[in-house]
Amino acid sequence: MYPQSSQKKFWSFKTEQELQERRLLQNYNFIARHGAAMSGEQKAAFFLSADEERLLLKQYELQLKEFCKRFEPPMPKYVVGTAFHYFKRFYLNNSAMDYHPKEILATCVYLSCKVEEFNVSINQFVANIKGDRSKAMDIILSNELLLMQELNYYLTIHNPFRPVEGFLIDIKTRCHMNNPDRLRPGIEDFIDKTFLTNAILMYAPSQIALAAVLHAASKEQENLDSYVTESLFGAAEDKLPVLIEAVKRIRSMVRTIELPQKDKVRQLEKKLEKCRNQENNPDSQIYKQRMKKMYEDEDEAELMATSYHMNASDVSLELMRLPITEL
Repeated sequence: MYPQSSQKKFWSFKTEQELQERRLLQNYNFIARHGAAMSGEQKAAFFLSADEERLLLKQYELQLKEFCKRFEPPMPKYVVGTAFHYFKRFYLNNSAMDYHPKEILATCVYLSCKVEEFNVSINQFVANIKGDRSKAMDIILSNELLLMQELNYYLTIHNPFRPVEGFLIDIKTRCHMNNPDRLRPGIEDFIDKTFLTNAILMYAPSQIALAAVLHAASKEQENLDSYVTESLFGAAEDKLPVLIEAVKRIRSMVRTIELPQKDKVRQLEKKLEKCRNQENNPDSQIYKQRMKKMYEDEDEAELMATSYHMNASDVSLELMRLPITEL
């Protein structure tokens, strides 16, 4: 499934440098559009740098994790994984200064609930959000189509949870480990942490799953080296070096996660409020005027369509009154 998926073809990247370059490009493009008249010093003082965007997005990834953790009704793990994929993909094509992460975050989670068939209504969903829930509902619904467009409508996500179950069943069958289910807490903790890294944009779900299983086994002082080399890849030794390197890299990513400092995040939040695109800020007058015009245009289009249908009906009635010889 995964090798032929849109995830593999369009949303899987070879190196972290490739991801960094895409994010740098989005940052550069936003500043070029909105700061053309500024000097270099003015741009640096006013706009977020690419590194500052990265720190801020990391903070919102932590918030996404916490939001899903306390969600009622309890949210399945695969819904959370899908939301993380959407959030990371969106900011490969956009700057945080263009679309505020707190608004895109909620939209990503809501869309993942729908795609993964975790059936909650929009009212149930916003009941989990603090503050103005009516406003939150409007923001989520108005951003939903935008999010799907930025994802190129590739919404199916392959998460590592299914491969994990396959590995555990296989270990029970072909390995002499006592109670493999005791690995689950370590596996789930490891996968949760991979969502805070670039691993889900670079490696196959099965590779992430295996890295999680091996990590959990080492914590339980279990050695699965022979299981991997003999049972899994005994007939395909040529693929083993690539797999070992992938597992090492994934575990290294998890081990070196940097959590942003709260003081620094607060400074960046204030900076973002000043430099964000006001056309996409629901609290700005520009946004409110744009939305008002959009609704007026929709009403006008609906009125014209109604008028057209009424006129067409009048013509049909007149034709019906004519004698057959005149038709």
